[in-house]
Amino acid sequence: MDYEIDDYGMGDLNKRFVPDTSAIIEGTIEEILEKEDLEYPEIIIPEAVIAELEHQANNSRPTGFTGLENLKKLHNLANQEFLDIHFTGRRPNTSEIIDARKGEIDALIRDVARDEGAILVTSDKVQAETAEAQGIPVIYNEQAFTGDKRLKIMDLFTPDTMSVHLKENVVPFAKRGTPGHIKLVKINNTKITYDDLEMYAEEILEKASNDKRTYLEADLKGAIVVQSQDLRISINRPPFSEAMEITAVRPVADVSLDDYNVDDDLLERISKGDHGILISGSPGAGKSTFAQALATYFSQDLSQIVKTMESPRDLQVSDEITQYSPLEGDMEKTADILLLVRPDVTIYDELRKSYDFQIFADMRLAGVGMVGVVHATKPIDAIQRIANRVELGVIPSIVDTTIFIDEGHISSVYETRMTVKVPSGMQEQDLARPVIEVRDLLSGDLKNEIYTYGEQTIVIDVDEIGKNKTNDDENKSSPVDRIAEKQIIREVKKVVPGAHVEAKIISPDRVKVCLPEEYRPKIIGRGGKRIAELERHIGINITIDSLEDEPSDDFRVPYQVSRKGINLEFPRDMVGMGFDILAGDEYLFTATVGKSGLIRLRRGLELTDILLDAVDENVGIFARRRND
Repeated sequence: MDYEIDDYGMGDLNKRFVPDTSAIIEGTIEEILEKEDLEYPEIIIPEAVIAELEHQANNSRPTGFTGLENLKKLHNLANQEFLDIHFTGRRPNTSEIIDARKGEIDALIRDVARDEGAILVTSDKVQAETAEAQGIPVIYNEQAFTGDKRLKIMDLFTPDTMSVHLKENVVPFAKRGTPGHIKLVKINNTKITYDDLEMYAEEILEKASNDKRTYLEADLKGAIVVQSQDLRISINRPPFSEAMEITAVRPVADVSLDDYNVDDDLLERISKGDHGILISGSPGAGKSTFAQALATYFSQDLSQIVKTMESPRDLQVSDEITQYSPLEGDMEKTADILLLVRPDVTIYDELRKSYDFQIFADMRLAGVGMVGVVHATKPIDAIQRIANRVELGVIPSIVDTTIFIDEGHISSVYETRMTVKVPSGMQEQDLARPVIEVRDLLSGDLKNEIYTYGEQTIVIDVDEIGKNKTNDDENKSSPVDRIAEKQIIREVKKVVPGAHVEAKIISPDRVKVCLPEEYRPKIIGRGGKRIAELERHIGINITIDSLEDEPSDDFRVPYQVSRKGINLEFPRDMVGMGFDILAGDEYLFTATVGKSGLIRLRRGLELTDILLDAVDENVGIFARRRND
């Protein structure tokens, strides 16, 4: 500690100290008392310090508890009449506490030091420099990182360890191997205690405060994320988790593009300079490792300016590549800066939420080469995720190449093209529309088609068309037919919202729509005008047939899916009746039709999830009248 109390030459001033939050946490006042021979010094604690320590403790931060313990020690010294301690100043409001990193709390502490005519004590360099600029006497106690430069948690890693998983009262585990060949193994047979985890956590947070290569990526109530060079560490506590746990993750492979045996066609596509690439795969498949190799190729082999957008920053790239995190917690602001920087290529790791895909699309349309990393179980899933969030027509301009990684290798490469045609499985020329073709880059085979049918975006697996029809089940609808039937039912129910409606494609140009007799006049309209208008809108001829008002056996139940859940719709005359509900032929539950003619199930229930899965898999939902 570089200071001399006597240097201030202010008489009794040298006996009055205002410690800030950092000084309390570091125990600087105790150090001063041990070093200096001061007679009954006065310690003035700003209420802002108490508020910040309380906030940290409520968020399960060790620094908060450490600071409060050090305050107790000062009180004990006061009780022994070694010093005088009292509290003063304004308590900050909630917004000021939240904005503590912006200097709001520090400003309140400096105000107390100025008003009290006391010496400010701090371990924060910015606080010290600001106080000196304002003419406030200050003692700056620079705290160097006292822990080992190599975190103790690294002792649990072996060269092939990808991640270490520590949880209170559980033996430590590690994932070891290479991408695609990862095994979960016990590190030892000794259960980790809470005190052990606290030791690891305190060292990690101390390093985040003092090491330039260690960043605090997230600091939330019950969850802290730290990036220390190539190590990403998550510290979770109650109430976020039921017990304390620490997870540390690092890359286990440092590879170049040469290690992937990239096909010449793909290499040419990557090298052309105008990129819209998605790297997809399941967790642990090696997506980030391939993204790192691709970033290195762009930077070193193609001599391009490469930046990354990451939250948290865990890609291991060369120093020439700048890694950006969310600016002020907002990745959109990061994108705005990147547009000014004008990189040749930006690696976006990872695309998860809707705004991630929107930012990716906006930057790509602005002319920036983009590479996005997406979780997906099959290649088309990555394209479908972005198709649900942007206009269909711009998808080929946003994503022209999708690379699927499986077990650390390139499994497949798809390209997207826009064309106008009749979608596969349809025959009427009137049904021609813009279609996005997803083709295998190497073979040229058509794999998927994406198009709109009414208000719905349809993604079709071309290989599956016609597979469902067999000699034993010739009347079973094809995937395209089932999609068309659902869309037709949706359009009909806009005209007769209370009706039980069924639809069956009977030919490429005709559908049979069945509904209760009472609704036939409304759907046909005066002089057949309404049905004619509906035919023009849907693009197919409609035959209207009647349904029995009182179904005798199992009958298909129409439904509506919303953000809140799923509603099963019954005719009004069935209100108060009990029904068994089935997904296909599997019994699920029994319920009574409510006053509105609905059986409602909210999201979050297991039964709701089963019904939604049945909808996604085109399994019919049926009802069976209870006789009891």
